[in-house]
Amino acid sequence: MAPPQEPAPAANGAAAGGKRRRRGRWAAAAGVGALLVALLAVAVSSRSFPATSSSSRGGDCGCPATRKYTGMVEDCCCDYETVDAINEEVLHPILQELVTLPFFRYFKVKLWCDCPFWPDDGMCRLRDCSVCECPENEFPEPFKKPYSGLSPDSMICQEGKPQATVDRTLDAKVFKGWVETDNPWTYDDETDNAEMTYVNLQLNPERYTGYTGDSARRIWDSIYKENCPKYPSEEMCQEKKALYKLISGLHSSISVHIAYDYLLDESANLWGHNLPLLYDRVLKYPERVQNLYFTYLFVLRAVTKAADYLEQAEYNTGNPEEDLKTQSLVKQLLYNPKLRSACPLPFDEAKLWQGENGPELKQEIQKQFRNISAIMDCVGCEKCRLWGKLQVLGLGTALKILFSVDGENHLNQSLQLQRNEVIALVNLLNRLSESVNFVHEKGPSIEEVIKQQSSSTVKPVFPI
Repeated sequence: MAPPQEPAPAANGAAAGGKRRRRGRWAAAAGVGALLVALLAVAVSSRSFPATSSSSRGGDCGCPATRKYTGMVEDCCCDYETVDAINEEVLHPILQELVTLPFFRYFKVKLWCDCPFWPDDGMCRLRDCSVCECPENEFPEPFKKPYSGLSPDSMICQEGKPQATVDRTLDAKVFKGWVETDNPWTYDDETDNAEMTYVNLQLNPERYTGYTGDSARRIWDSIYKENCPKYPSEEMCQEKKALYKLISGLHSSISVHIAYDYLLDESANLWGHNLPLLYDRVLKYPERVQNLYFTYLFVLRAVTKAADYLEQAEYNTGNPEEDLKTQSLVKQLLYNPKLRSACPLPFDEAKLWQGENGPELKQEIQKQFRNISAIMDCVGCEKCRLWGKLQVLGLGTALKILFSVDGENHLNQSLQLQRNEVIALVNLLNRLSESVNFVHEKGPSIEEVIKQQSSSTVKPVFPI
């Protein structure tokens, strides 16, 4: 991992927006070497690498490709091989389906917030980064009525871009039985009020947005320098190390999603995989990949620890068929025998906060994470702010589950989660699952291209 002055990869399309398409702090430190030059040359000639399916990881002879990451994930209780296998076979398919269902599709968020730290001067260059709030009458009144799309007149609000729609299908009568409680780890007040709006996450995907400039750069600078610094190894306790790895892993995941859904040619509106960006911002630095796996297992542990609570939760959206499907998939996620046998304890939270300074240290790190949560209001891109708030709330919910309740036996009786926290938690797990899956699929092919082209002297033409 790069030192503190070289924070995690830029994020144009989510938690902190993205950094300017330039040689960012991560790329600048190492420069664009001969290996990246070769990779860029291949990417420019073909727009993107040929798709690599999960079933074609081996060579032509059928032999398995050499793994770069093997053994136990640092500070976790599961190895890379198991994570990749369980994610591909069990978790990723379930999560991909689960987040499309009504309960997990809609997220309640304050999109218009004043930055508590500095005046927002961010500019979003692409219209795709905006989340358009449209008239209520463009959506069907009762939630049970299927969504029939936008009328031609309503499309004016989207500037012809339906993916920017804010879907307010839900109303205050939907979702009974959920409490409104403060999360000690997060800054946002999630109580329903006029400032909150429901967003259809399926219509507002996390992707490259063109969010650039000092505002975008300042977000990650504030997170790493002021709230989540990487201390020298001799000064970093386990708890502070965990916070740094969580933020770095989340940051890496965001960069993976930017590379996954990138605007390759703005004039032609051509979107696709930007594998050179994936390499330059994530794969090039092994510790960033390791932190991605760490964050994934940390959040997975929170979900499995709260299994009894999540199983009994009320997933009522007014659509009985879809709600039953949601309950069934949640149970498959929580109690899958393959997951329980292969990785029964993804992360052991019991080893933290054990010293005599444990309570004081916990309050310090809790305050730091709350500050990180508040910084999301300073993101100058609406869609970036949306996904930033969701994923930071999801991570805050994981922290709440693991560290706000003592012991497994009292968890179900003591734990109280908001509906929005559960939505954020599951969507975050899905985002991390997608990132792990994409890195696992594309990593070997990128490394192979680098080996084949390592002697190339082609001049780099791809803007970083």
